[in-house]
Amino acid sequence: MADLHKWIKSYPDFPSKGILFRDISPLLAEPEALKLLKESFTKAIKPLSPKYIAGIDARGFLFCTLVAESLGVGALMIRKPNKLPGDLIEKSYELEYGSSSLSMQKNDLRGKSVVIIDDLLATGGSMKCAKDLLESQEAKVIGGAVVIELKSLKGSSKLEMPIISLVSYED
Repeated sequence: MADLHKWIKSYPDFPSKGILFRDISPLLAEPEALKLLKESFTKAIKPLSPKYIAGIDARGFLFCTLVAESLGVGALMIRKPNKLPGDLIEKSYELEYGSSSLSMQKNDLRGKSVVIIDDLLATGGSMKCAKDLLESQEAKVIGGAVVIELKSLKGSSKLEMPIISLVSYED
């Protein structure tokens, strides 16, 4: 896997005291880093042979379309509420301090393989919610992919699927 650490900046006590925020903005601003990220995701996801890449609102969109285009597959959007038109399905999930929900347009996904992509995996709530939304449409969720995984929060243990992490932190 490519070393993307040098383009990720850490901010202690953001957005609140005790949180160490991992910022991917410098990675996105560097063409070399963005190309490396796209190539790394594409190489890791290609053996799974997905039919779709589903991106979680909002930063997952940055990567799902790049990877979907590179693999020659479709991209699906999993959004925050009230952001999509048409016939939707919605699911709520618990956060550390409250709850949230995600929605997506209804699609014929029966038996179609999907990889979910996002910027960060922490507690696993949004990734699990996205997986549940896709599976409610009978999609076969074959994996998840993230730029950063915060291993100490054990989010991947809730997901029951392989997780591709380009960068991992233990703290």
